[in-house]
Amino acid sequence: MDATVTRPEDAELDGTVPEAPVVDPESPVDKRGLDVVWGHATSTVSTRATANRVAGVVVTHGPHPDLADAIAALGAQVDELTVVANLPNTTPLLPRGARLIENERPAGFATNVNRGVAATTAPFVVIANPDAIARSHAVARLLAFAEAHPRCGVAGPLLHYPDGRWQASRRRFPTVGATFVRRTPLRFVLQPQQRQRSHYLLDERVTEPTPSDWMLGAFLLLRRSMLEEIGGLDERFRLYGEDIELCYRAGKHGWERWYVPEAVVQHRLDSMIDRRFLTRRTWWHLKAMADVVRSHPERLLALR
Repeated sequence: MDATVTRPEDAELDGTVPEAPVVDPESPVDKRGLDVVWGHATSTVSTRATANRVAGVVVTHGPHPDLADAIAALGAQVDELTVVANLPNTTPLLPRGARLIENERPAGFATNVNRGVAATTAPFVVIANPDAIARSHAVARLLAFAEAHPRCGVAGPLLHYPDGRWQASRRRFPTVGATFVRRTPLRFVLQPQQRQRSHYLLDERVTEPTPSDWMLGAFLLLRRSMLEEIGGLDERFRLYGEDIELCYRAGKHGWERWYVPEAVVQHRLDSMIDRRFLTRRTWWHLKAMADVVRSHPERLLALR
């Protein structure tokens, strides 16, 4: 069943945070009507008949309360959409024209993103978490900024929680010592959210596009030519740290990373590692930071 991802009608830009699009019950198709790829993407993807400027990639890890809305919102704003299901048979109905990649066995987030990007052709790609719901015009605003700034390799939106609270998604590169404090019981004593305000940039709620060290990988617009030059996401990273490493490596190659707050995305950010210690995810995070240092040992000397 061949179809395309459609865009919503243009709306007035009144400065508010509009509601995310919802799934039209007439639009989704059953998985049997989708282009399904096992493992690596090899077939031709379905694209719009008009200019193909931006693609979307969503990586899913099983059922999630925001997943259907996240896919619908992103699908309405991109020219081609690929959903990578890390666990098979766990993806909701998709918009017409979307492509589904189902893994035969689970893979890391960076690996899944690279597979999704490889299945698309647009010069820009939005990578999105299943709990990131793009507000109206979010992708268009990121795309317009990136197209106007040829060295912008990464553009990130303003993120907010479902209740509207601002989210600290633009950050400075971490240091080894500060990371150790945040991921061990020392956080209860040293209170990193207060003592490390400069890391989280808590006192810099900018309202204009601003150069950044790195931004949370929950929702990022990436330039394909940058990814091709630096080699995509580092597949050693299972779940955490790939956004830090990507932005750091991009910077070393002369690519700019910009925070574009005119673009707004809702993000639940269910950060288990901020609530519990000695879990599998805590280990993944610590290993990810070790991999960052192993790849870029100069970070051992960083003081901020």
